[in-house]
Amino acid sequence: MSENKNASATWVDPDDAPDLADADLGQAVWCVAGKEVPAKTGMAAMRRAARGRPVGSTKPETKRAVTVRYSPDVLAAFKATGAGWQARMDAALKDWLKTHSPA
Repeated sequence: MSENKNASATWVDPDDAPDLADADLGQAVWCVAGKEVPAKTGMAAMRRAARGRPVGSTKPETKRAVTVRYSPDVLAAFKATGAGWQARMDAALKDWLKTHSPA
């Protein structure tokens, strides 16, 4: 039987690839912010790059999730107002704080 000339190359699992050593990284072409930089600068940028959201991409005053118990009649009244009842409850509590002390 003849060999299939259209067959793709044998798949290689990328997890089986060897780790790159600093010597290997030193031979790479490094780009930071779209500009080519020396290997030392590129490696330093790679090491200090943080994971997660970029700095400043979240609001400093974000709401926090908590577990609270309210009486059934209070919940029923706010839920009866429809979608967004949690935001209205938050606004009502903020309004109450203007004239009352929580202590």
